[in-house]
Amino acid sequence: MALLDSIAGPADVRRLSKDQLQPLADEVRRRLIEVVSQTGGHIGAGLGVVELTVALCYCFDSPRDRIVWDVGHQGYPWKILTGRNDRLPTLRQPAGLSGFLRRDESPHDQFGAGHAGTGLSAAFGIATARDLKGEQFKVVAVVGDGALTCGLPYEAMNNAGHSGRDVIMVLNDNGMSIAPNVGAINKYLGSIIASPITVRIRERMKGLIESVSHVVGGQKLVDFAKTMEESIKNFWSPGMLFEELGFRYFGPIDGHNIAQMVQTLEIVKTLRGPRVVHVITEKGKGFPLPHPDTEKYHARAPYDPVTGELRPVKAGPPQWTAVFGEALGQLAGEYPKLVAITAAMPSGTGTGVFQKKWPDRFFDVGIAEAHAVTFAAGLATQGIRPVVAIYSTFLQRAYDSIIHDVAIQRLPVLFCLDRAGMVGEDGQTHMGLYDIAYLLAVPNMTVTAPKDSAELIGLLRCALEHADGPFSIRYPRDRAPGEAPPAAEVAPIPYGTWEILRKGRECALLAVGAMCQPAVAAAELLAADGLDVTVVNCRFMKPMDRELLDGLVRDHRLLVTVEDGTVTNGFGAQLAGLVATVAPEVRVGLLGAPDRTYEHAPRAQQLADVGLTGSAIAARVRALAAEESPAHS
Repeated sequence: MALLDSIAGPADVRRLSKDQLQPLADEVRRRLIEVVSQTGGHIGAGLGVVELTVALCYCFDSPRDRIVWDVGHQGYPWKILTGRNDRLPTLRQPAGLSGFLRRDESPHDQFGAGHAGTGLSAAFGIATARDLKGEQFKVVAVVGDGALTCGLPYEAMNNAGHSGRDVIMVLNDNGMSIAPNVGAINKYLGSIIASPITVRIRERMKGLIESVSHVVGGQKLVDFAKTMEESIKNFWSPGMLFEELGFRYFGPIDGHNIAQMVQTLEIVKTLRGPRVVHVITEKGKGFPLPHPDTEKYHARAPYDPVTGELRPVKAGPPQWTAVFGEALGQLAGEYPKLVAITAAMPSGTGTGVFQKKWPDRFFDVGIAEAHAVTFAAGLATQGIRPVVAIYSTFLQRAYDSIIHDVAIQRLPVLFCLDRAGMVGEDGQTHMGLYDIAYLLAVPNMTVTAPKDSAELIGLLRCALEHADGPFSIRYPRDRAPGEAPPAAEVAPIPYGTWEILRKGRECALLAVGAMCQPAVAAAELLAADGLDVTVVNCRFMKPMDRELLDGLVRDHRLLVTVEDGTVTNGFGAQLAGLVATVAPEVRVGLLGAPDRTYEHAPRAQQLADVGLTGSAIAARVRALAAEESPAHS
């Protein structure tokens, strides 16, 4: 990789000849496949933008020119070419490079990006600040990998196009988000690519440009002819949508043809005002998997760099995601009004199983979480039972819709929150630490978490029989304890009930969901010290089991809550407030994630770092119990 070894930043890319750009791109692609085969990560989007990244580095002066990437997992090639190639093997590793873009990681990362749809809004803010300060530089937003199925980019286009400010949107159109893109905008972009009128006009205008450049030789006239090409083309082509929003449209351009992209970007950057460059790329380009497996390109665990096949992993219980997906598909046979909704993530949420069995009852709305929730609310008004399966961190984007459209109207929408709690290598932007706190605050909302596979199915049944308001079930990115029995063999969990897992005295551990296992382990360690501890499975955080709680405060002088979520306004905080009013003599200790952000690392390490392992919980209980002992007082 002789060329890549000479690149310490975009300035080195600009020193290359144009003939060297494609060989550099080839080296970047090989480097990406090689390293991510060891680390795992979001490989597909990065492979699709290798040539685009090289062209951007060649045509713009980063970090003076601001390149803003939407959907941060597009940014692996950007990391390679902006001085982080030597650290790439630390990708998603503890204390290593983030799997997304972060402003504190490099001056070339102009805006943090983990979720889709933020790029153009941020770029327009940067361009506006530039103009307010009287500065001169270019601002480019690279929007793609499904971001145009979000609503936010359209709000940004509406605002930026009206303003007339100098900003460039590069639309990376790969037809995918995580799953294949859906909806009218995807069909619209496809019509641009396929339009024979567009192709014919482009070829005719290309001939005109060449004739003008030979006869006249004036660069201004050549540039004018190129501008005319775009104007005439867009008058007849579907690119008029962008034109009507105030953006001059250039494209579609082959995103794997560096020469064509460089030529276009060099022209576009000399113009002013809002412009969009439509680039067609192939997600996962160069990855050694056959085309039918395109969804597998999005993210991979460590794999064989030659075949693309995943490396063997230790056998064990299935993931929570798989248990949920299989159970939902089975339950749909019993509940004919049950439908499943996902926001561009059938595989990530496990609903792909449901999609195959019940395609007419499955709805992928694209990366549009707020729409997913309000769409579900509309279905619920007509007696349909919608199950909305979305990652905990992504559901945050739909908070107003949850309250305004579902909860206030007491509609029976079931929210299934995958990736709840510590999320592992995806890091800060994907942490599902806040759903307990934000859902407890929602009126009429039921908030639950299962301790194992069977209880997840039981809570699903309970939710489907609960018609008085929304219901939520949260579970982590991890293996689910226990066997997952057939759904037909699992009874519904009685609504609003807790479960005593271990009977003790003096102190009680009140554990939420996946924290039941380490709580039981802690109790066993404490029993060896002579401290007999009760363990309670608080599967319903709202409503609480008041009957069981009343017995706990009567028989125990210390309660310790354990939750895989933020302690700020979480389950423990709510329980402590209640206990303070009914039994002020009982002390409540809170264990959970302290109020800060968390770096990427294996989930087990993250839990250990905040004291949510059996031994750490036991140590905390010993300390609290000692403070409560008569000798201490």
